[in-house]
Amino acid sequence: MEKKRDFKKETFNWFKSLFWAFIIALFIRTFFVGNFKIPTTSMVPTLKVGDRLLSNNIIYKIREPKRGEVVIFKPPHDPKRDFVKRLIAVGGEKVLIKEGKIYINGEPINDPKISCRYYYSIGTYGVENEIEVPENLYYVLGDNSINSSDSRDWGFVPKKNLIGKALFIYWPPWRMGFIK
Repeated sequence: MEKKRDFKKETFNWFKSLFWAFIIALFIRTFFVGNFKIPTTSMVPTLKVGDRLLSNNIIYKIREPKRGEVVIFKPPHDPKRDFVKRLIAVGGEKVLIKEGKIYINGEPINDPKISCRYYYSIGTYGVENEIEVPENLYYVLGDNSINSSDSRDWGFVPKKNLIGKALFIYWPPWRMGFIK
């Protein structure tokens, strides 16, 4: 009889621990960490189709986004989807894409994460004519600019649409690592 009672108590404690672990994991997943799958080639070579990544969803509540970071957001033209792009310019800066290079306030970008790529002059916003990014808005581009729907086409991303910063590729295992 004693063994039966100990087994029931142990089983109850095990389920109680499992329940609290689930609640804590759900809380962390909801407020702190995001999980995303890359569906297109718009961020190649940084991110490839099928990559699964984790994001920091509270960082932009603590500080402002920085140029060069890979951000996850809801695009203004389709707020039901999540997009992943590289942040190029913030509010108050002037952007120009010309002859494959990105210029911010008239100066070419020298950040190796950005300047090592050729950016195609396709689209309306900031292509061949300089455009100023309004305050609390951001200009984003895909690393694979020939195959990317980004700020060149649909304009700026509002601050309220930012979800988080892409941090880590966890799948497939051979691509595992931090996102640069």
